[in-house]
Amino acid sequence: MKIGLFGGSFDPVHCGHLLVAQAAMEELGLDQILFIPAAQSPFKAGFNPTSPRVRLRLLRLALAGRPAFQVEPMELERGGISYTMDTIDHLRRQNPEAELLWLIGADHVATLPLWRDSARLATQVEFVVIPRPGVEKGEPPDGFRLHWLRGWPLGISSSLIRERAAQGKSLNQMVPDAVAAAILSENLYTNS
Repeated sequence: MKIGLFGGSFDPVHCGHLLVAQAAMEELGLDQILFIPAAQSPFKAGFNPTSPRVRLRLLRLALAGRPAFQVEPMELERGGISYTMDTIDHLRRQNPEAELLWLIGADHVATLPLWRDSARLATQVEFVVIPRPGVEKGEPPDGFRLHWLRGWPLGISSSLIRERAAQGKSLNQMVPDAVAAAILSENLYTNS
């Protein structure tokens, strides 16, 4: 079994996330993708994400009707700083025979040697790199296996979604309709 692991804040989840996940499914022949919202990224000090309850609900709304895409809340349940190696160890115990592939943005490739327990992490998963506008494809850090996705290098981000929501701008075609409706009805990401 080939399982894609897609970690991130997902604050909020958007169509770019879904398109990238679909591209990975098709290009790599994945059986499943687990969306793993982080409790707190070790690289986003000072960033206070929206509550876990809200982010989980928005993810579940976005993934409804897509059985190959599942939410894995383990990092939120564990709390504290979310370290990828802890998550991989947990998933390895649950799926000892599975091939695990971790999806990351191209802007994170250079930071891989800084990740906690990076030498061991490099032996445990292959990283599937999501192209980002303006980020060049470089050499992989020593010991890391990278596969660069060909599909859909979009210039959409969660920070852009939060900014547009705060300004009262449309989120159409940027987030799934159910997510847009929840953001609007609950005044999420507004400063009021």
